[in-house]
Parts: sequence; C-alpha cells; structure tokens
Amino acid sequence: MSRTSFRLENSDLGRGILVRMSAPSPRDRVREEITREIKATARARLAQHGAGELSLRAVARDLGLAPSALYRYFPSRDALLTALIIESYDSLADQVEETISALPIDQFVARWRAGWEAVRDWARDHPHEYALIFGSPIPGYAAPSDTTTSGSRIPLLLLALVRDARAAGALSEQPLHHPLPDDAAAEANHLAAAIDLADIPGPILLRAVIAWSQLFGMVSFEVFGQLTGAFTDNTPFFTVATDLMASFVGFQAEQ
Repeated sequence: MSRTSFRLENSDLGRGILVRMSAPSPRDRVREEITREIKATARARLAQHGAGELSLRAVARDLGLAPSALYRYFPSRDALLTALIIESYDSLADQVEETISALPIDQFVARWRAGWEAVRDWARDHPHEYALIFGSPIPGYAAPSDTTTSGSRIPLLLLALVRDARAAGALSEQPLHHPLPDDAAAEANHLAAAIDLADIPGPILLRAVIAWSQLFGMVSFEVFGQLTGAFTDNTPFFTVATDLMASFVGFQAEQ
C-alpha cells in the first residue's frame, strides 16, 4: 500500500491549501527507474548508430534483458522513439523558457537573443537529440499527435515574445517589400488564430516564421558540420544573425 502525503499549494485567494497526494509505490518507483534506464540506453544508441538503427531488441541486449521484458514498458520501437522525441522537445523548451524568464520582461530584444542562444547551446550540448527532432525523417516512423504539445512549445514561446513586444509598442510594423498574396495572408491569419495569437498581424507572423527558419537553419548547419571551415568562431556570426532577424521581425533597438 502506498503512503499518503500532502502538498501545500497556493489558492487563487492567496491562502495555502493542502492537497492530498499518494506517494509512488515501490513497484511504481522500480518501473520509473527502469524506464529511465531504457531511455538512457536508447539515447546512447542514437549517438552511436542514429535513430534509424534503433530497435527494442538492441536496447534490451545493451541492458542485459530479454526483448520481451521491454514490451512491458514500450510496446514498440515507435513508442520508444516518441518518448525520446517528447523528452527532447521538452528539454529544449525548458532551457529556452528558463533563459528567457531570467531577463526583465520588457527587454524584448535581449530575451529574443537569449532565447536563440539557448536553442544553440542546447543543440550543441545535445547534438543527437537535436538530430532526432530536427534532423532527417526516421525511416518507417510517423510522429503521432502526442508530440504536438511539446513540439509547439518553442515556437509559442518566441511568438508570444513577438506578441508582447507589439502590445508594448516595442515592435515596428513596417510593410513587407513584397505584400502577401491573398491566399498566403489568409493562411497566416488562420495560423495565428489556431495558435491563439490572432492579435499578431499576418505580415508580422510571416516575418517571425522566416526568422524562425533562418535561425534554426543556422543552428542545424553548425550542429551537422555544414559551417566547418567557414568561421573560426561561429558565435559572433550567430549573434549578428540573431540581431538581424530581430530587426527583420520588427523589434526596436533597446537603449
């Protein structure tokens, strides 16, 4: 029988309330530990052989377990890949969110720059996990809808920063050099509404998506070795590009 514990939480009225919680049972703790070991072993195989070569049989062999034992934790290779993908998305988003949140809320350019530096830092520290979520498609694998929430966190964080800067009057709304065709403008507005950011006009959203693709492309070039031999130090190059994209989106320079 599991023990019962209590946690103190803040209510909307500012008064502490006790929430009854059940502590994990020994069986649950063992299951959590084995699940962590399976995922850690799978990540090690990703680093050595790539996602396309991942299999439950190989992970079981590395762990010294019968393959049938892993099916109690992950019913298929795709289920294990999905768990790793979600974990990678969340790890990246957590680092970006923590970095942005540490800066003053009205320092929009600084938060933009810090957010992208956090993306680059995480990608350089976790190249194989980065390849898993932003690299080539994995043969035979189709990401389920389970990955959507975690995969959306980064774009929503950065688009919220654009929205907040516009609301604070810190985002210029210069017209596009090439106005959006009617169908593209309608799609941009539909996208903004779908992600609950309908107050971002289509041209600004388009600029943000272009900046997104440019900067993630640069991170991918660096992680996958495409910038080797181009720059002695990629950091100044990336910083300049981040600031150029901030200006392109419309962020106004801060004093």
